[in-house]
Amino acid sequence: MDEPIPVTRTTDLGTARLLPDLDRPRAWLLTVDGAPQSYLDLDDPTYLEFEYVRLLARVLDTAAPPGRPLDVLHLGGGALTLPRYAAATRPGSGQRVIEADGRLAGLIAERLPLPGDAGIEVEIADARAALAAAAPASADVVVGDVFGGARIPAHLTTLGYARDVGRVLRPGGVYAANLADAAPFGFLRSQLATFGAVFGEMCLLAEPAVLRGRRFGNTVLVASRAPLPLAALVRLAAADAFPARVVHGAALERLVGGAVPVPEGAAVPSPRPPSGTFTVGG
Repeated sequence: MDEPIPVTRTTDLGTARLLPDLDRPRAWLLTVDGAPQSYLDLDDPTYLEFEYVRLLARVLDTAAPPGRPLDVLHLGGGALTLPRYAAATRPGSGQRVIEADGRLAGLIAERLPLPGDAGIEVEIADARAALAAAAPASADVVVGDVFGGARIPAHLTTLGYARDVGRVLRPGGVYAANLADAAPFGFLRSQLATFGAVFGEMCLLAEPAVLRGRRFGNTVLVASRAPLPLAALVRLAAADAFPARVVHGAALERLVGGAVPVPEGAAVPSPRPPSGTFTVGG
């Protein structure tokens, strides 16, 4: 890819586009059906353009001492931005990425190939099925970042899904999920209640404007059975170019309110974003 020429490809689940960033010579934006999915700088995989991806990265940064390899299960692949970040910052990590869209994965392998020593394995499968089939206590971190279009599929929002995450994590392991919602946060609150029924420790990372209900946006749920590194997360989230808050303890309990865990039969996808929220034109 010597010239930054946009690429459009019909995939299994939509229409994918790779758009060059003219300000960074080997950086690309991936969209699916017009919604931004990933941003990747091939020359610097530690450069993270999207705010929620930076928050997910902060979870990886604090999951173990700096540089220590981790076993990470990524549910959702896109352009593999976060796996590449983990490979760069924690060399020797073993990472498995579950991507439902085989043609999208093929496009990324063709146009934005992984280094041969990345230690990243991409598997074409449904995220829930792959999670259910994963070995117990096989991951230090599970990352949930699966969207069908711009919505999280219903089968990845339930108590059964949360229990599967808990089964796959090692003692002290961490789950981090990208969630999207707006006030009054019915979906977000249900997810906090669902994971709170399985994990004893939780926090939420989000920009203040989202938490105050001023706009639809991304939040990052962090859950574990072990104490979370809250002080480090607070420091790193506050230092971001777009500072985020870390909600935990009594404030998180107030946010959950009377929400209850989501049973299999009552699951719904995350809310549809307002028109134009995440759309890239052209």
